[in-house]
Amino acid sequence: MKKIKLNKEEQLIENELSSYLNVTTSEFNEIADSLRARKKDAVMNIRINKKDLEAIKQISKKLGVKYQSFISELIHRAAKSA
Repeated sequence: MKKIKLNKEEQLIENELSSYLNVTTSEFNEIADSLRARKKDAVMNIRINKKDLEAIKQISKKLGVKYQSFISELIHRAAKSA
């Protein structure tokens, strides 16, 4: 995983999002691994807050995965734990 240096504002956003999602670095790595192995066979369109989407895109970029795949994995984990 490529390490990206964040400025103060970006670091604040990452810290706030990390506490909001409550996902550790090792869990992020598990998500990235799962994304590579999982087939997707349905389409879903949703509307979300623009700032939330930008934060998710930053995290997924840091993890080296596509943001839509990252969101799909988060949904999968939520559905699996329900």
